[in-house]
Amino acid sequence: MKEKTSFLKNEICENSPNKNIIPVTTTIDSNNQLSIGGCNLEELVNKYDSPLYVLDEITLRKSCKAYKQALEKYYPGESLPIYASKANSSIFMSNLIASEGFGLDAVSEGELLTALKGGVPNDKIVFHGNNKSDKEIEFAINNNIKVIVDNEYDLKRLEEISDSQNKYIDIMIRFTPGIECHTHEYIRTGSFDSKFGFGFETLHKVFEAVSKTKHLKLIGLHAHIGSQIFELDPHNDLGEIMVTVILEAKKYGHNIQELNVGGGLGIKYTQEDDPPSIDEWIKTVSSSVANACKKNKLNLPILMCEPGRSIVSTAGVTIYKIGSFKTIPGIRTYLSVDGGMSDNPRPITYQSNYSACLVNNPLNSNPNNKFTVAGKHCESGDVLFKEIELGNCKTGDLICVFGTGAYNNSMSSNYNRIPKPASVLVCNGEAEIIQRRETPNDLLKYDVLPDRFIKQS
Repeated sequence: MKEKTSFLKNEICENSPNKNIIPVTTTIDSNNQLSIGGCNLEELVNKYDSPLYVLDEITLRKSCKAYKQALEKYYPGESLPIYASKANSSIFMSNLIASEGFGLDAVSEGELLTALKGGVPNDKIVFHGNNKSDKEIEFAINNNIKVIVDNEYDLKRLEEISDSQNKYIDIMIRFTPGIECHTHEYIRTGSFDSKFGFGFETLHKVFEAVSKTKHLKLIGLHAHIGSQIFELDPHNDLGEIMVTVILEAKKYGHNIQELNVGGGLGIKYTQEDDPPSIDEWIKTVSSSVANACKKNKLNLPILMCEPGRSIVSTAGVTIYKIGSFKTIPGIRTYLSVDGGMSDNPRPITYQSNYSACLVNNPLNSNPNNKFTVAGKHCESGDVLFKEIELGNCKTGDLICVFGTGAYNNSMSSNYNRIPKPASVLVCNGEAEIIQRRETPNDLLKYDVLPDRFIKQS
């Protein structure tokens, strides 16, 4: 019988973790229990409770090194990989990527502050966003952080605030190149119909407007064509388009020194997924830009890319504890866990698929039981798996869901007033807390009862 959890037996791709379902340090011990980073997952839950986010440091660092090494191998000019912190933002993640020589992209004052507190140099941070507040712009200017200009409103306020403070600021222009990718429509950000960036046809007006400003220095261009992308051809096309825009900017006196091609490389969530390797993706991007520059007799710009999911997703797992079972004869059996849409909103939001196994039966002996894994929230749509085969299990057993390092913690909520899980880092048999578990009392910290209600009581 073919096991549906045979992904645990797949050969590990050490040099490109995005092609694995599981962290590179995943093992099954002599007691048939699952371990990651040398740490037994059941013991972690006994110590830190559940649900529990677990991040594998070795997988994280291997992903970072794969990007750095591929850029050094394929791009003949200077390069800088920039971590898309929206995937998983924390002081720890900022510190780790800084230690690997990465920059960071942020989309709010909170992410900017987290990056700086984590030790990311301000000259390696870029500030994104399609509706930045004045407070956020002031924070970026005061900390000498490069701003990616997304629209005319952005440009106008950057000019006004930099003039009022008499401070110069480096900027990049984001534009939509119109490249379509076969991905979920909610995360397809590079098409003509997008809330992000200037339209290709308006760039000449933008370049002219920037040339008339006093404190804004246009040094770079940015384009991003989507997320969870498995195709290489769109990125092959992107280089030529961006170099065309460099030539257009030159007509208005702008010397483009940096080219940011965004991110979007997909990862392997399930057996059916087959993303390109980090090496293949970087080779495509690098060759595209380098060839277009050579063809147009341009000096090579600093090449930037913005991986997020492909850095952190495979490194992360979430551990849940099984609670109730409910069998509807002839239809399905519901298996409920102690988390759900508040710690992983992607299934209900994007209909995202994951892989999972039992912590104490990871190779799934007797895989004849199909379950719908339901979360504990008061929503019918709070379902993590519509149908998954698992071995015999009971209340109190643990389930490990793989590929949850990206957009789980960062998109988590307190729906139903449920506290957010703790996050632990595992490496070489040691586990350390990197984000503490919230408590119900923590959720009351910002509640305020109006004075008149207090007086009435």
